[in-house]
Amino acid sequence: MSRLHGQLVIATHNPGKLREIAALLAPYGVECVSAGDLGLDEPEEIHDNFIDNALLKARYATEKSGLPALADDSGLCVEALGGRPGVYTADWAERHWYEGPEGRDWFMAMGKVEGLLCEQGPDVGRAAHFACVLAITWPDGVHAVYEGRADGKLTWPPRGKLGFGFDPVFVPLGYEQTFSELDPAEKNRISHRSNAFAKLVADQFG
Repeated sequence: MSRLHGQLVIATHNPGKLREIAALLAPYGVECVSAGDLGLDEPEEIHDNFIDNALLKARYATEKSGLPALADDSGLCVEALGGRPGVYTADWAERHWYEGPEGRDWFMAMGKVEGLLCEQGPDVGRAAHFACVLAITWPDGVHAVYEGRADGKLTWPPRGKLGFGFDPVFVPLGYEQTFSELDPAEKNRISHRSNAFAKLVADQFG
């Protein structure tokens, strides 16, 4: 029997991310509740890589709730920017005079990336990928980590209203629409998060 059953804390305050994760886990009878719903705060992400940050967030949620927890650490890695913003993707959207995820300005963040690309001239490469690490922790100290990736390219100006974060400027490989223009079910099928979840499902429910 899988160790992943019953209630699972999703270590996020981002409603878009919670919806995606809950939809992916719904077929397996897992009840998802967010850290925000439980009144848990967010730990400071002190590491410079996705795996350690995901584990930090999951362990914190498990410690505070006494429940198994799943944390996602993900970001946009732009080849021409040396992999930036990477683990600092959300930080690039922070407006520091606000508090919490509602204070993030993703259009500002997308504009920052576009500006840095334009500084390199009209022929700059626009290859990019989304990276995702899923970490699950249990109260007994056991943990599991799964990595996923979605390759594509950046476009400008932003297009679509269905996604979140950098989705409006990311065109996945083999498509002409951005993540924000794709039907959510199709995005979930091909996304970096879905890629990581396929590995999770094979391990936990296979």
